[in-house]
Amino acid sequence: MDRAAKGEQITSLGEVFKTTKVVVVAHYSGLTVAQMQTLRLQMKQAGATVKVAKNRLAKIALEGSDVASIGTLLKGPTLIAYSGDPVAAPKAAVDFAKTNEKFVIIGGAMGKTTLDPNGVKALAALPSLDELRAKIVGLVQAPATKIAQVVNAPAAKVARVVQAYAAKSGEGAAAA
Repeated sequence: MDRAAKGEQITSLGEVFKTTKVVVVAHYSGLTVAQMQTLRLQMKQAGATVKVAKNRLAKIALEGSDVASIGTLLKGPTLIAYSGDPVAAPKAAVDFAKTNEKFVIIGGAMGKTTLDPNGVKALAALPSLDELRAKIVGLVQAPATKIAQVVNAPAAKVARVVQAYAAKSGEGAAAA
């Protein structure tokens, strides 16, 4: 890798570290190409990204960012998973680690908070941003639905009473 390419990669990683909400660092030694492709696909579907970068270049890119604390984790064959959603990358990484014992989560960071492997797993257990939005919409819609039912209930009762009188007077008219 020539000097210009290294500079470009440092700039690219630096931008990632400044704009991302969460970063997960994991060892991937022993994964096959197919398993790495599966990991990348699962991360992409979750809204996260995976990068394998030279540790030395990643440490340089970390300088001055909120997630600079992960620099100590960058030893050996590591990869970086990151996302704008604080739950997407940890959730995808933990799910992938369950089925691949060679993929080992060694830590991460969320903003200025450093996460150990258990912290990443705890973050992965939280509902995603989309799930939270769906729950909020459901909570907002439930009272509106109940209000509509309460407002419509008296009208429905009146309609039933009128229908019952109509049926009763219809029987009386038929008998006469």
